[in-house]
Amino acid sequence: MKGPQALLGSADRMATRMGQAFVGTRAVFRGQDLHAELRHLDWMALYVLGITGRRYGGPQLRLLHALWVCTSYPDARIWNNRTAALAGSARSTPGLGIAAALAMSEATIYGGHPYVSSIDFFIRARAHAEQGGALAGFVEAELARGRIYGYGRPIACIDERLPWVLGIARELELDGGPHLQIALEVERLLVARSPRLRMNYAALMSALCADLGFSPTEMHHFQLPVFLAGMSPCFIEGAQRAPGTVFPMSCAHIAYEGPAPRRWPTPTATPQP
Repeated sequence: MKGPQALLGSADRMATRMGQAFVGTRAVFRGQDLHAELRHLDWMALYVLGITGRRYGGPQLRLLHALWVCTSYPDARIWNNRTAALAGSARSTPGLGIAAALAMSEATIYGGHPYVSSIDFFIRARAHAEQGGALAGFVEAELARGRIYGYGRPIACIDERLPWVLGIARELELDGGPHLQIALEVERLLVARSPRLRMNYAALMSALCADLGFSPTEMHHFQLPVFLAGMSPCFIEGAQRAPGTVFPMSCAHIAYEGPAPRRWPTPTATPQP
């Protein structure tokens, strides 16, 4: 349906499967009464229910919590946290500052998009393997098309988060899923090419979430607040400092390559009439 008919079908009404607030009586969340049925739900469980429509149990929720906790770095030097710190220094509001920092988290190479690309890769790799295809050939084909997200890291090839999260997944008996096994095998294949192509957090988190049934779209929404807990400390500390003192840069740090400075003639005094 196109044109005016597409609009007329939605005029004066809002059809939804997600929920509705009946102000003064109740609120419905994914077909369940938010207060009567979901009021004791863990916040992560509610958040993931909103994204996926599925209820996750204790071990899965503990793992999902850990995925957020283990990358909550309150370091203002990190690209998105810097935005929060600068917003605090500029005396912006927490809402504006944190929203800007979250928007910065959508970076294509080292932000939210690698999670989406990574989980899409693992889902397709598993389908390829289930059809009898060799993983090595699939990896070669992906590399020929471009890059495989989730491997390699610009600052250090070792990702300090991985052993801790893998340990938690092992404790919860959630470390045996097919996508995680593919992720580990891909790491072995890539490290054979270059020792720097070790798995990073995006691949681990995406593989674990794929094993929990997440789709790429669901992964995109789930990873959105993954850095959030580290942002407010950066904002608060920036706001506590004197305005403008968060990462000031002197002119000496600027590599200027434009026209050379010009000498301006000294104006002569004009005689008074």
